[in-house]
Amino acid sequence: MAIDLTVASLDELHRRRSEKWSIHPPDVLSSTIAEMDFPVAEPVARALREAIDRHDFGYAAPASESLRHAFAAFAARRLAWTVDPEQVTLVPDVMLGLLELCRVIVGPGDAVAFASPAYPPFFELEPRSGAQLVHVALHDDGRLDLGSLDEALAGGIRGLVLASPHNPTGHVSTRGELAAIAERCAEHGVWVLADEIHAPLTLPGATFTAWLEVSDAAREIGVSLTSASKAFNVAGLKSALVVTASEHARQLVTAIGRQHDHSGLLGAIAAQAAFTEGDPWLDAVLAQLDANRAWLTSELPARLPDVAWRPPQATYLAWLDCTGLGLGDEPAGLFLRRGRVAVSRGLDYGPEGAGRVRLNFATSPKHLDETLARMRAALPTSG
Repeated sequence: MAIDLTVASLDELHRRRSEKWSIHPPDVLSSTIAEMDFPVAEPVARALREAIDRHDFGYAAPASESLRHAFAAFAARRLAWTVDPEQVTLVPDVMLGLLELCRVIVGPGDAVAFASPAYPPFFELEPRSGAQLVHVALHDDGRLDLGSLDEALAGGIRGLVLASPHNPTGHVSTRGELAAIAERCAEHGVWVLADEIHAPLTLPGATFTAWLEVSDAAREIGVSLTSASKAFNVAGLKSALVVTASEHARQLVTAIGRQHDHSGLLGAIAAQAAFTEGDPWLDAVLAQLDANRAWLTSELPARLPDVAWRPPQATYLAWLDCTGLGLGDEPAGLFLRRGRVAVSRGLDYGPEGAGRVRLNFATSPKHLDETLARMRAALPTSG
């Protein structure tokens, strides 16, 4: 059966009530918030329609046996990851799971580290969990700088939040890179909280390695957090999973207490359908993202020759270095004002984001073409 990934017109997209499309005027083409423009997978839509028909809008139960087994099968099939269904726990979303885990592992004055540039909500961990934040540097290609990590470990951090694959660079860490991180963190007794939400969106040419598959050390000090939300475009339904592979880590997750009653029942229903029946749709999406990535690789040098980037190995996010355009630290503002195209502001990802923007390419080739045309038209030399 052919998978329909036809993207709606700009007018129709602006009828959506999600943040990506509702916060800008109708003439703005949004290439920002990490949600895809593609129609949702039919098995997911069908499961949600059936829930509506049976008026199933109550509180979410703990991760059901069927959901836990559905994810374990998906992880084995798609990610070469052996998951024990008994070590899968339901939480509202990955960020709230990270927040609650940080609250458990830190005491007064304790610190948690993550690599910067970073997913903007990571910066909220300090005021919300009480943890001090330590930034670990990345190499230009998105690899974690092990020297910088060593400095953070020597400083006494209690945890490392690891985005794998990385957002916004799209880097996919190799098994060797992850093993080096695990060895260092285990030596210092530091927890690794692995945000693996983008793992199913690993693109051709790269191989994702789950944190809990890296080594015994990684399993002992590691917790994985994931969701169907990014890969299947259901972020608003609020359902995520925490996965462990050791008794030590399981006890940490138990310490955060009940979380399922803050989760969305529709999210759990959608996730089970996605993990069980969503493979054909996900394959089609990955093929389209790969094609869009190739198109950007070809067209960016022609349309915006002073913009530099490294094609991502995963995700649908392009981390664009616009410093060569001479637009200052916040080029996203000019693109919005003059080009009526919204891209994510680089500084939201940390000081390393100065002069950069993040562009979402999970859309139609037509909209992607229009995005670059608007960005080019926004430049002062084109005005």
